[in-house]
Amino acid sequence: MSMLVLFTDYGWADPYVGQVKAVLAAEAPGVPVIDLLHGAPDFNAHAGAHLLDALCRSFPVGSVFFCVVDPGVGGPRQPVLVEADGRWFVGPDNGLLSVVAARASQVRTWRIAWQPEKLSDTFHGRDLFAPIAAWIAAGQLPRDKLSPVEKLEVEFDAADLPRIVYIDHYGNAWTGVRGGLMTGENLLEVKGRALPYCRTFSEAGKGEAFWHVNSAGLAEIAANRASAAELMGLKVGDKVSPAGPAAEALH
Repeated sequence: MSMLVLFTDYGWADPYVGQVKAVLAAEAPGVPVIDLLHGAPDFNAHAGAHLLDALCRSFPVGSVFFCVVDPGVGGPRQPVLVEADGRWFVGPDNGLLSVVAARASQVRTWRIAWQPEKLSDTFHGRDLFAPIAAWIAAGQLPRDKLSPVEKLEVEFDAADLPRIVYIDHYGNAWTGVRGGLMTGENLLEVKGRALPYCRTFSEAGKGEAFWHVNSAGLAEIAANRASAAELMGLKVGDKVSPAGPAAEALH
């Protein structure tokens, strides 16, 4: 059985996640729904694109991702479906799906050429993306509602993004730099400080900031038993700069 994986900037304080799940339950009863992330940086499709690529890889082939970071909802951006290396991604054509698509070895792309009878101007997640994602997860690719296209209209650079793309509730700052491209000899510079590498939190002193490769495979700025974001005044969008051996390839 497939699974539905939700990746949004909706947050948990509002009714949006529940409204989407109601549609998914009605259209794909019995299909597991996984809340991967509802705290993607608000309105920031660029950061979301790198987060989505890092996080989706732990899910099995056949998973269907409902992806919404969509500040242009109701505007000229197109709704799209992407199949990338056997995983399915439904969302807006605003760059959010472009890093996943660019890094995949096999990609197919469709424009969603369908609208429901009732379509909110500002909630395409519930009314348009959710039914499409549900039908795919239920094993019913709605080809009559899709129009094949050669590629996405909005494509971000698929190279590593040397910026902070997410800050978790511990104050750990995820970057868009894949950790496998760096080594323990590299420093990571941010806001005028050059941070050393530690493999684990316990290798740093209490309150000391460092960088490590997090569980999603991204270089992360952290502090032992403290919030790196508070210690250093970090926010999403701040630039980072790898330094040391092989760092030139990351600039």
